[in-house]
Amino acid sequence: MTTTIEALVERKISTLEPPLAVTLPGGRRLGPLQAAVTLALQDLRTLADLATGQIGRVAEDYVERRLDIGGAPRDVMRLAVQLIGGDPTRRQLRSPLHAWRELLDAGRALASRHTPAADARQVQFHYDVSDDFYALWLDPRRVYSCAYFRDDGMTLAQAQEAKLDHICRKLMLREGERFLDIGAGWGALLLWAAEHYGVRAHGITLSRNQHAHVNRLIEERGLRGRVRMELLDYRALPEDEPFDKIASVGMFEHVGRANLPVYFAKVQRLLKPGGLLMNHGITAGGTRNRQLGAGIGDFIGRYIFPGGELLHVSHVLREMADAGLEMVDTENLRPHYARTLWAWSDALEARRGQAEQLAGERVVRAYRLYLAGSAASFEQGWLSLHQMLASRPSGDVSAGPMRGAQSSYPFNRDYMAKR
Repeated sequence: MTTTIEALVERKISTLEPPLAVTLPGGRRLGPLQAAVTLALQDLRTLADLATGQIGRVAEDYVERRLDIGGAPRDVMRLAVQLIGGDPTRRQLRSPLHAWRELLDAGRALASRHTPAADARQVQFHYDVSDDFYALWLDPRRVYSCAYFRDDGMTLAQAQEAKLDHICRKLMLREGERFLDIGAGWGALLLWAAEHYGVRAHGITLSRNQHAHVNRLIEERGLRGRVRMELLDYRALPEDEPFDKIASVGMFEHVGRANLPVYFAKVQRLLKPGGLLMNHGITAGGTRNRQLGAGIGDFIGRYIFPGGELLHVSHVLREMADAGLEMVDTENLRPHYARTLWAWSDALEARRGQAEQLAGERVVRAYRLYLAGSAASFEQGWLSLHQMLASRPSGDVSAGPMRGAQSSYPFNRDYMAKR
């Protein structure tokens, strides 16, 4: 059996570009002598995963040191795409048993995966690895979401500032408005909105590290009284004083399919009639897949984002509408996120030694594959990124910039381009 699998892998890698070589546990080498990417296997089970294109399992073997990878991340991911041999977002034929297991998984997601306590543990697993670790490869503001390369020559830091301003302009933030940032991260949008648009900003997070970091910045910048950051679940936010504008950036991916109606209903109640919501986040490239195939989704769930679930933008917009939120503008920034992730990947590669000292080799191995693999997935269209701007209609057809608007949204895009 092993000889058959070796022959299959040897045939498979002979067609790949750039060249790939595989060294087996006994020292036997498959592939060319000169190769851009090398795989050194410690366990023959990895060979079967290579043969069947189960890239997620190969990635797990790398993190667990059953495999070593040599080569540039871009070359590694070009080969990974070829080894998968298809689109991992496409729904495959499933047995009745598999369908039943999916139903059970959905039930477990509702019952236990997205309680406030479970969500807190899952967020802290990812974001509380080490602030210094993230600072190595993020921009100086630590914006951990898709940048907006408005001009091709922008640096990552400039593109992240452009993204912050893009969101603020879409929300039409005005001085004195109450602004809520759900899942405020390290505070970049929260502080940008307060300092550049004069809003009274309120942020929430489940990450202890982020909470402490943002409160230090609030004190350092003299923003106490104008900016507030809480360690709080979105479900616990009081609704007695609704907000004029709300942003949720890179957060709803953690909510879960089963809880999405609860999430958008809560946001709708937190938003003033006529107010605007920016829901910015990763969406699935396929309409029916809950995660990427080829074992990729399982890898992300185990090592990077436990409890994360991705939905197609059409499903998200339906849930928003069901909650009483009207979508007024949607923008796809998918290639922007690919470029953002490659910038993060390059920065992590350049500081790999420091990163291992801060977070440990196992974490860095996982993030090397996560960042480069995600960049490739956005390039391929397996993942996407949407900014969904919505309003809570006021019910007053005479209110707003034109009759029937029922919100502050002008129902044209001219205001976004004006500077």
